[in-house]
Formats: sequence, C-alpha cells, structure tokens
Amino acid sequence: MTLEQRRVELANGIHLDVVDEGPRDAPVLIFLHGFPESHRTWRHQIPHFSGRFRCIAPDQRGYRGSSKPREVEAYTPDKMVGDVFLLADALGVDSFTIVGHDWGGAIAWGVAYGGMANSRVTRAIIANAPHPVLFPKLLYTNRQQREASQYFREFRDPANDPMIREHGLAPVLMKAFEGREVTTSMEPEEQARLLEDWADPAAAFGMLNYYRASPMAVLPLDAPYELPADYSPFPLPRLTIPTLVIWAMDDQALPPANLDGLDEVIENPEIVKVPGCGHFVQWEAPDAFNAAADTFLSRTA
Repeated sequence: MTLEQRRVELANGIHLDVVDEGPRDAPVLIFLHGFPESHRTWRHQIPHFSGRFRCIAPDQRGYRGSSKPREVEAYTPDKMVGDVFLLADALGVDSFTIVGHDWGGAIAWGVAYGGMANSRVTRAIIANAPHPVLFPKLLYTNRQQREASQYFREFRDPANDPMIREHGLAPVLMKAFEGREVTTSMEPEEQARLLEDWADPAAAFGMLNYYRASPMAVLPLDAPYELPADYSPFPLPRLTIPTLVIWAMDDQALPPANLDGLDEVIENPEIVKVPGCGHFVQWEAPDAFNAAADTFLSRTA
C-alpha cells in the first residue's frame, strides 16, 4: 500500500514530507509517528479514517526526506511541538485532533497542552507514550522503567558516532537492545523500508537527536531510586480536552506503571488497555487501536 506524500514548507524553514488524505472539509486528525519509524506506522489507520476525516501524517524533522538539521538543539521538544502547529498553518487547518505514538506521542502531549487554551487542539489520542509529568518520576523511582530506558544512555553516547556515520542507525539499535525481545510481526516489505531509512547517517543522527535533546534524566541502575531533593515536576496544568490513552500492555520499553496517576494530570482520561501486544500497537493490533479510536471519536464528536 502506497501513501502519497507532498512536500510542505513550514514558516520556520523546515520542510516536511506529508501524507494528506481525506475530505478537505472534514474534521482533521494529525498523526505523529515515533522512533525509529515514519508516516508509514499509520498505514492501518489512514485508510480506515480518511473516508470521514482529513488525515495528515508527516515524516517529522530528522526522518527520511524531511529536513534534518545537524545540531542537537534543533530537536528540543518545543521545536517539535512548533512544527505541528506550523504544519497546520501551512495546510490551512484551524483545529484538529492530535494522534501520536512513542516520540510522536510525547510531542502530541505537548501539542495537546499547547493547543488547549485556544481550543486549537480539540482532542488527543496517545498510544504508548509516557506523560511528561509522570515519566520523569518513574525514571527516578521505578526500577523497571529505569532498566527499560537504559537504551537512552546508549543513544546519547558520542562514542557511537563513528559507527553511525559509517553504517547508519541499525548497529546502534542492535547494540542498545542486545538480548532483548524484539517483535517480528512487521511485514517484510515494511522491514525493508525501515532498513533503507536507517542506512542514511543524516537521518540516523536526526532520530537519535530526539533522545540527545530530551531533558529526561536516565540514571544508571545503581543510582538511588528516589526523587532528588531539589526535584520539581514540569509545571503543566491539568489537561482538560477529551483524551484517549491506548496502551499495549506488553511494551518492553514502557511498562504499565506509566498509566498510574493519569487521572491526576488529565481530566477524565479514557484508557484502553491492549493485552498481548508490544510497543507498536497501531500496527501490531490495528483492529484494537482503530476500534478504540472510533469509539472515542464518535463519543466526542
């Protein structure tokens, strides 16, 4: 299945390759992919929803043919959130529902908060992406989460840079996840597409810069499991727009502890748990994802 893309220039000079399917006068869904994928992570969602919604799915900065700034500072969360609103501006979209997974979900949290006050973002659907207030606490206090997040440290290590320049992303992925169970449910043609994307060193550095620019602290396993004395949570208000959190329960990187406390930071969150499914719920369990989203979108129309 081919998803046609077009090139969109943002007001900040970033160029994104974007899928834009569905009626132009329909409600808008903006889909944000995570690491280390592309717009194609939504290959089961865009055909499903594009009859009723305008579905917009960019390759985010640093990925595939989209702009790949070299400096780490170009990948701080505020710049990623800004890209989404500038993309909406460039496409003439006033308001939209944000949908995100993994790093796309992390950005989607920021977009939801950023668009809440002016009603530009009307709803949020987040899949296996930790909340920005809850996740830092888990990294400090929860052994399972800190253990699962040690790959951050590998991705941030400049000692890997010569290998990345020569071979792209694949070797550092193998190094970071050596000995871990990796899902094999992806179609062979999709695996081939990803391997081709990962071979580009410029894209590899772009993808890794999400981790290098992130403010999240991932301590070694032998560091104390407690909040620092000077710790203060990121100052976010309670999220008040309708929010659906879809969570694959067998995610090796993000355990279900990430669901604890969501009702404290979101007003009336809707949580759908998907058992027997790994991290990439949108293509590992597309029927479950689409059914949950359908129900939510209908109820909150």
